[in-house]
Amino acid sequence: MFENLLGQAAASQLIQDIEAAVLAPAMLFSGPPVSGKGTAALELGRAISCEDETESGSPSLSDPHAGKAGKASWKCDCSSCSRHRLLIHPDLLCLGWKPFSAEIAASAGAFLREAESPQARLLFVRAIRKLLARFNPVLWEDEPKAGKLFPLVNSLEEDIDELEAMSSGPAENSAVAKLTEGMLKSAFKLESEGIGEIIPIGQIRRATYWSRLSPAGRGKLLVIENADRMQEEARNSLLKLLEEPPGKVTVVLTSARPGSLLPTILSRLRPYRFNSRDASVEEEVIRRVFRDDVKNLNGIGSYLDSFLPVSGIALETLAAFFAASVAFKAALLCKKQGRPLPEEVVLLGKLCAPKAEAAGLGRPKGEANAAISAILEKADNFEIRSLFSRFLGFLLEQVSLSLKQPSSSFLPSVLYNELWKQCVNWAETAVGIYKLRPAQALEKLFTDLSRRLAELPSGSLPAGSPS
Repeated sequence: MFENLLGQAAASQLIQDIEAAVLAPAMLFSGPPVSGKGTAALELGRAISCEDETESGSPSLSDPHAGKAGKASWKCDCSSCSRHRLLIHPDLLCLGWKPFSAEIAASAGAFLREAESPQARLLFVRAIRKLLARFNPVLWEDEPKAGKLFPLVNSLEEDIDELEAMSSGPAENSAVAKLTEGMLKSAFKLESEGIGEIIPIGQIRRATYWSRLSPAGRGKLLVIENADRMQEEARNSLLKLLEEPPGKVTVVLTSARPGSLLPTILSRLRPYRFNSRDASVEEEVIRRVFRDDVKNLNGIGSYLDSFLPVSGIALETLAAFFAASVAFKAALLCKKQGRPLPEEVVLLGKLCAPKAEAAGLGRPKGEANAAISAILEKADNFEIRSLFSRFLGFLLEQVSLSLKQPSSSFLPSVLYNELWKQCVNWAETAVGIYKLRPAQALEKLFTDLSRRLAELPSGSLPAGSPS
């Protein structure tokens, strides 16, 4: 078991706990993005459900935590493992936001390179089904949006069936490529329109109800990814489940920011830490999982990004351009109002303006419409919605970097940092939850930031600042 989880000591710890029959009913898998947390969670579900008892003695079938799980090798041919590999087991329920598009695109690339390989085909199908798992009817009961989204869900399921029925070979490759391209477009659209970045209370309540129903097999697995992105009411609802967990369900929360979880939730979870992996291990993961031989690439995240229409480097540059444009607009407002320009804004402009110019975006001029139009054009209008969240992350990163410049000889105001966080969080919520168009969110973000930055009560206008 866990053969496909490389370079993580947490895998050995999980195996030990399973074999010693001390697996906790609720766990936290914490660590940086693309460190294998999601893979480990899905493999855990397969391990506790495996029906092969060859090396496990006679575990109790009534409680997955009362005895050893089955052998659960990756090639186990029991019916439970077969359904878990395809991510169609009725005892598996997944919810929570994550950027699916990059993995789906990279898996499609691997499949198209080796269309005759069953392993490459399974990789692509699993990547699609990780997205489709978020549309389990259990989670969408009585949701008004379901009627709009589920035709797309059903279409992708039909495409998977068609893909699996296709034979491989030169004569079929063009048909396979055409079908794969259509599936990619459908998956990107489904993610953008149907996956919110904040976990709503309704899904936690429905997951709780599901958890209390009898399993089809040995036991159930509930996976909540990026669990720190949860509405406050949802956190309280989850806490009730963790306080009285059903005996036949295992709950796994994953998070890159475990400190953002409620202490009362953390106290009820057994922690497993997933660390950043060495470059050599990451290259091995790419080689074995995505069947690609790459060198000197900056990790799995960068590899996945390379398959998207907008790279991480491009998003970082666009974030710098936006930040510099906001800083320039704030400078113009300060000049018009006869106010001193806060030094934080000066440093932001000095850092970001050269980055934007070097990337060919031109000199920022403080014009909202021009800046936003350029960003949308370069970012493919953020059609892949997860790119917008990454853009906002890079935006906050530029703000942080600007305050670490050698010329900085002051302590930035708490108000400055909180201002950026509040405005960016609003934009993320507006697009991720309320489905505001990125263009609208950027326009309001630009206006609010430039106005409020100009009103900051700090510093005077240093020489060489934007004017």
